[in-house]
Amino acid sequence: MKSNHKISLPLLSAPNAVVQSRSPTTTMAAMARFFRSSSSAIRRSMSTAAAGELKSQPCPRRIDPKARNVQWVFLGCPGVGKGTYASRLSVLLGVPHIATGDLVREELSSAGPLSKQLADIVNQGKLVSDEIIINLLSKRLEMGEAKGESGFILDGFPRTVRQAEILDDVTDIELVVNLKLPETVLLEKCLGRRICSQCGKNFNVASINVKGEKGNPDISMAPLLPPSHCVSKLITRSDDTETIVKERLRIYNEKSQPVEDFYRGQGKLVEFDLPGGIPDSWPKLLEALNLDENEDKQSATA
Repeated sequence: MKSNHKISLPLLSAPNAVVQSRSPTTTMAAMARFFRSSSSAIRRSMSTAAAGELKSQPCPRRIDPKARNVQWVFLGCPGVGKGTYASRLSVLLGVPHIATGDLVREELSSAGPLSKQLADIVNQGKLVSDEIIINLLSKRLEMGEAKGESGFILDGFPRTVRQAEILDDVTDIELVVNLKLPETVLLEKCLGRRICSQCGKNFNVASINVKGEKGNPDISMAPLLPPSHCVSKLITRSDDTETIVKERLRIYNEKSQPVEDFYRGQGKLVEFDLPGGIPDSWPKLLEALNLDENEDKQSATA
């Protein structure tokens, strides 16, 4: 079901010369080409109605192993684990995982024309503007198109209703997975995140044990510790401070709740409460999506 509120292309014009280096027409054309090439290969294995019933329906119809070009979106607060689970599903289903957070961090480290502007935004815990995100995403899609990619799992986009409407104009998202954790757990996770400055891998030093409230179960997450050769090289992200994390969570809840409502109204939203760390959550997420890790890996590589 399409949204009745469409965004016209001129609204994508950027307010400054840095962002305007890519025209709105070029940006949208790149997005449209990629999404259309993905859509043309898709064989519908799950109806919109079935997707909307996933939370209450334990056995949704299986995804056709021959139709791997899924078009999914992962939503969730900062630190919930979107990247972790989206990247695992990306490997399992054989489609690219496109994380806008990674695109922003790559731009920050590139010393390109947007790096200082982005650094100021990120260090204040604010959301990056639609114009910047769409331009970065457009560049990533053009690269993927050149490599023959089709299908995708988007992580971190859309974050506003405006972005969701823009995406809705150029493609048909099949499924939106909304990962959820209590805010106390999210704060501990974000403050425990560490990155190896040499290999770039992510770890988490937090040992989380939160008692469930109002009938909710307890949540326990063991730390994801680095190997010995990475210990001395661990660094903390500049935006992983308590003040900035709380501000990011506040802004996310303010801006992204309407995005959940947008996809809920389309019958595409699947809400998944993470029961714990990866060992507990991964098999249950696969069960909710009616995927089998061993069978689907074999199908994706066949």
